[in-house]
Amino acid sequence: MSTIHILGIAGTFMGGVAALARELGYTVEGSDQAVYPPMSTQLETLGIALKQGYRPEHICAEADEVVIGNALSRGNPAVEQVLDDGRRYTSGAQWLAERVLPGRTTLAVAGTHGKTTTATLLAYLLQAAGRDPGFLIGGVAEDFGVSARRGGGAEFVVEADEYDTAFFDKRSKFVHYRPKVAILNNLEYDHADIFPDLAAIQRQFHHLVRTVPHAGRLLVNGEDAHLAQVLAMGRWTPVETFGMDEGAVAVARADGGAGFDWSARLVEADGSAFVVLHRGAEVGTLRWPLLGRHNVMNALAALAAAHAVGVPPTQVIAALASFRSVKRRLEVLGSRDGITVYDDFAHHPTAIRTTLEGLRAKVGDARIVVAMEPRSNSMRLGAHADALAPSLDLADAVVFLHRPELAWDAGRVVAAVRGQATTAADTDALLAALRETVRPGDHVVFMSNGGFDGAPRRFVAMLAR
Repeated sequence: MSTIHILGIAGTFMGGVAALARELGYTVEGSDQAVYPPMSTQLETLGIALKQGYRPEHICAEADEVVIGNALSRGNPAVEQVLDDGRRYTSGAQWLAERVLPGRTTLAVAGTHGKTTTATLLAYLLQAAGRDPGFLIGGVAEDFGVSARRGGGAEFVVEADEYDTAFFDKRSKFVHYRPKVAILNNLEYDHADIFPDLAAIQRQFHHLVRTVPHAGRLLVNGEDAHLAQVLAMGRWTPVETFGMDEGAVAVARADGGAGFDWSARLVEADGSAFVVLHRGAEVGTLRWPLLGRHNVMNALAALAAAHAVGVPPTQVIAALASFRSVKRRLEVLGSRDGITVYDDFAHHPTAIRTTLEGLRAKVGDARIVVAMEPRSNSMRLGAHADALAPSLDLADAVVFLHRPELAWDAGRVVAAVRGQATTAADTDALLAALRETVRPGDHVVFMSNGGFDGAPRRFVAMLAR
């Protein structure tokens, strides 16, 4: 089997591509600029050679193909060498579409929020039904121990990202997958570095809708007006909706019935227990470890998608009681002296708000302290600056990592935070500020979609000392 080199191999998507390629028998090597858990741990476990930095000489002469991640652009030394040498190259999304997806029943999970958790839930449900699915998700699933696997069954679950594919292919990654079943989880403005406005993202989502066959299924958040506008551009596939707020129906049921095709009734306010309903009929009651209304919505989407490929929800709903989610989704890292520390993959104000709502419902009046790294491109460009402070209303104290390259006025955001708020110029200062802030009984949540310089685990170690 041939050798491939993956540029950007430590990214969540490209790390999954690496795992699949290794499973298919390729010799896999790769390079990246920033390497941190959990993907660095997965690559190490797989025995994949990893080089630090994008130096041309890191690509071995025997590499038959170079798979280029979307974080790399023209001017990158490795990219320039690939082009000058006339090497064969492709994108991760195209490689997946050509080497893994043919002959499979592809189930794609799209949306601004919840893609990773929902895709993991769906793979878990199919596994519980004995389907042995393949999957590629944007995080390491606790129950599978990996972010990607080929699987021996007919189904393949893919986290379908709207971000662009590569420097040479500016379409959203998800247009490559041509799924039979697609979940449209929600839609908000994001990725300010590539999309000028919400309408541009909606157009890409409609490109995805165009690829789903009439014999397939679209599972759509029925509360989301932005998704309703996408469907108004044209749809050719049966649509089922999921939702919880009967007063916020934005997408009508195809059968003309009231409310949503899939809905839930909370048993516990924190979302840890709820009743699932399919067109008004109770399917079952679920008690599980996850928190928050957003995760209840994720579960509804996953159950609907599994049902679309023939898995009755009554057969698998009980399995979710043991679901352990994904690393870095409000992941508990440790507890010391009554202080609990969490690591959360936060990239958007809505995700921040819903995560804190779920935690607040669980911990009651206990203090919540947030350590925030505004790291996503949209965050760093200031696209979410006005919404950031309100999203933190449920936190009692916030420490922002204000790196020098941050393009917007963090002082204005800090001043608007309801609770105690401050900034730190680097992670050492942030950790010191946290140590002075926390007290027994606090819940400390580190929020970043990057490595955060290892700050969450460093803080746990600091508490232990």
